[in-house]
Amino acid sequence: MKRRLLLLCSLLALGAAQAEDVALSAAINSAARTPANAMRDAYRHPEDTLAFFGLKPTQTVVELIPGGGWWTEILGPYLRASGKLVEAGNDPDSANEGARRGAARFKAKLEAQPALYDRVQLGVFDVDNSKFVLGAPGSADLVLTFRNIHNWVPLGEDKTRAAFQAMFTVLKKGGVLGVEEHRLPAAREQDPKAGTGYLHEAYVIRLAESVGFKLAGRSEVNANAKDTADHPGGVWALPPTFANKDQDHDKYEAIGESDRMTLKFVKP
Repeated sequence: MKRRLLLLCSLLALGAAQAEDVALSAAINSAARTPANAMRDAYRHPEDTLAFFGLKPTQTVVELIPGGGWWTEILGPYLRASGKLVEAGNDPDSANEGARRGAARFKAKLEAQPALYDRVQLGVFDVDNSKFVLGAPGSADLVLTFRNIHNWVPLGEDKTRAAFQAMFTVLKKGGVLGVEEHRLPAAREQDPKAGTGYLHEAYVIRLAESVGFKLAGRSEVNANAKDTADHPGGVWALPPTFANKDQDHDKYEAIGESDRMTLKFVKP
């Protein structure tokens, strides 16, 4: 009897895991996503990346600097029924007009599709002014940051470390920080201002560990051996930005998006 009960529990757990995977696949393959965003899936590997970070539909998830909402289009519908999504981006009360406009654009995107995003909560992640509105301390299961850290580095290590401290604070004990960032080869010297957009993996790990995080895993799901990380105009020469416009456009298209580290940290 005990063995049958254990078997039944295992089967139920397996069925739940499969249902979660189906739900994530459905969110990724939804026709509601912006077509141009969905086209980037071949480079950004959303299903494998989120699975590596341990995303579950019942979690409280904080995404930092959502920009135009590339990941929001997946996370919002996926977490809507049983979880919670906090999108911490531009400060709507910022003294910076560009930040205020960015906050308004993102809010308008959410409001345009209430059936998908009506339960998304808005926060603030303003590294320059050290203003972080992410949720109550110890309230989040998962914090996600995609290709953001290089934008904080020019503000100085103290502010960058404060940003990591804010992530650490909002996470529960055992909570996960998922990081994706453009990767500079270890043999190359890193620009102190991260002007190329590329960072050493060891540097990002040191920043996270300096506030108490423990490295729990690395994935090469977003690796790209074609990226030499030495392009005029930095990482923005590559798609989807094509900062150099028509110059060597075909070359950069063939490379694809950048070589990126994908790191998982845990709050002990």
